[in-house]
Amino acid sequence: MRRSSTLLLSLAVVGGLTGTLPATASAQGRQDIPQSHPLWANAQAKVADTAPASKLSFRVYLNQRDNAGAEALAQAVSDPDSATYRQYLSPDQVRDRFAASDATVAAVKSWLTGNGFSIGEVPSNRAYVEATGTAAQTENAFAVDLAKYRVKGQTLRAADKNLSVPANLAGDVLGVVGVDQATNLFKPDHATGSGTPSDVPPGPGFRNARPCSAYYGEKIDTTDPAYNGKQLPYAPCGYTPAQLRSAYGIDKVGADGKGTTIAIVDAFASPTIYSDASTYAKKNDPQHPLKQSQFKQHVFPANPVLEPPDQCDAAGWYGEETLDVEAAHGLAPGADILYVGGESCEDNALDVALNYVIAGHKADIVSNSYGDTGEDIPADEVKVFNQISLQAVLEGIGVYFSSGDNGDEVARLGTPSPDFSASAPWITAVGGTSIAIGKDGKKIFETGWETSKSTLTNGVYGPAAYTSGSGGGTSRLFAQPFYQKGVVPDSLSTKNQTGNKKGRVVPDISAVGDPNTGFLVGQTQTFPDGAYYDQYRIGGTSLASPVFAGIMAVADSFDHFHHGFINPVIYKLTSRTSAISDVKHVDAAVARVDYANSVDASAGLLHSVRTLDYQGLTIHTTPGYDDVTGLGTPNGLLFLLLV
Repeated sequence: MRRSSTLLLSLAVVGGLTGTLPATASAQGRQDIPQSHPLWANAQAKVADTAPASKLSFRVYLNQRDNAGAEALAQAVSDPDSATYRQYLSPDQVRDRFAASDATVAAVKSWLTGNGFSIGEVPSNRAYVEATGTAAQTENAFAVDLAKYRVKGQTLRAADKNLSVPANLAGDVLGVVGVDQATNLFKPDHATGSGTPSDVPPGPGFRNARPCSAYYGEKIDTTDPAYNGKQLPYAPCGYTPAQLRSAYGIDKVGADGKGTTIAIVDAFASPTIYSDASTYAKKNDPQHPLKQSQFKQHVFPANPVLEPPDQCDAAGWYGEETLDVEAAHGLAPGADILYVGGESCEDNALDVALNYVIAGHKADIVSNSYGDTGEDIPADEVKVFNQISLQAVLEGIGVYFSSGDNGDEVARLGTPSPDFSASAPWITAVGGTSIAIGKDGKKIFETGWETSKSTLTNGVYGPAAYTSGSGGGTSRLFAQPFYQKGVVPDSLSTKNQTGNKKGRVVPDISAVGDPNTGFLVGQTQTFPDGAYYDQYRIGGTSLASPVFAGIMAVADSFDHFHHGFINPVIYKLTSRTSAISDVKHVDAAVARVDYANSVDASAGLLHSVRTLDYQGLTIHTTPGYDDVTGLGTPNGLLFLLLV
């Protein structure tokens, strides 16, 4: 489903709203919350009414004071040409200057308790008031009917129309998140398995078949037929931290991320995460162990009133956490890691987890490897996310999001689109590349990650079919931000627009993402003979984001300051220098062997060719800025010196 153009007209050039749509009267003394009704909640998709006695929790997010002033200050502290560049605010200063007042919080609490709700958390930045009650109480309070709707293979709760609130509160309410279950659609792209966080076992086991290469080009496939006249190298078995540190030129700079905290936000928490990550470091990077003192977790407990999170793929989130932690530590072995796990993937749990980091400045860098398919997101969620990410900029916290693993999304949506939250303007969107690392640890080449697969059957290669790749494209949701002006070509910024408008283009920068030239990860998984630790190759922009976050942690320790929101810097200072390596198209492919049953050769082997940087999409890797890799990839010491 696609969001209507009315939402697109309401969003700001950089964060917030251009002039928030006027609230409309829905009944005497009440006002609608504009576009708080998901478009997928329509009569054709309705499955059943929501039981009146069913419990739900939601959060009433509150407008900050002087949003225009907050945006102007965020631009000033992140723009290297500004007199107040890097003069960040503390969380207390942000709260005292911009947060909702105590009187506003009290008024919202009073209204909620008057409608029978119990009050939960109000965070330190007064971003929201949490409430719990029944569906009947919710319907009465917001003047809606709740029902279950079928959307994208799930059955989700939503209201039948816009929520409304008393007119005297309308100016204070930014949005209400959790009445609908739209954020259930946020998932890590590689998630597999199902279950709830209390009973789900480790995900199903996966191993890479042999042969594969320790470095690019080590082994050549001479047994299968030539592909387009060439005998191809076998895909790497999975690059190690040392190989990636070498390839990106940060292995000999005298800095390792010490003094910086990287927060990783996902849903749930793997019960074996520290054991897995420390074992991984001992096996693959013994000079850089993950010390217990370097790793902390803050995991939100499961909310007992929520309906079972049967859509959330908890085991897949375990894998996401493992990848994120091991990649971030691998690139910045001296940095501290803080894992923050949302209580689920639904009811805005991920925004709550992110807000926890920002409200208390718990970290200097935040890596996030999840998102939606496209930008069909309720306006409430968009406004809430923008306000949280805006506070991060004010505090000097860099927030990184993976750009997605499905290219231009045409295959899934029918039209090209970047993914939200990567398309939001106050965060750095990290795209993916395919990288060839040689025997000496140096980069042979790096190209855009867009993969096609040709399967070998009876000695003949089948047609190449697109499988996955770096997300990118031009937003219909957000206008061109100030930092992209004059750098991103008009041929890209005017895509998907009307009239003379220009849109935000994704991604901003890139790092390794292709699972065919990916990262070796170690995780406890469930195999036919039991659950235990093993290793396999993985990729995705779920890899690119923590890799780049690790590089930025090294930059922090190298430069002796925290960089915060880097987009204005990288577009202005490094986009036309060799500090960022321009990623260009390279004609290359690798041979790959896989177990048919994912774990061993008992069910046979599958042979295929994976073509790197497939050209059949609407987004392309080109010289200069492009919508697959953004500005390019960081170029070692030069990047650290100029960023």
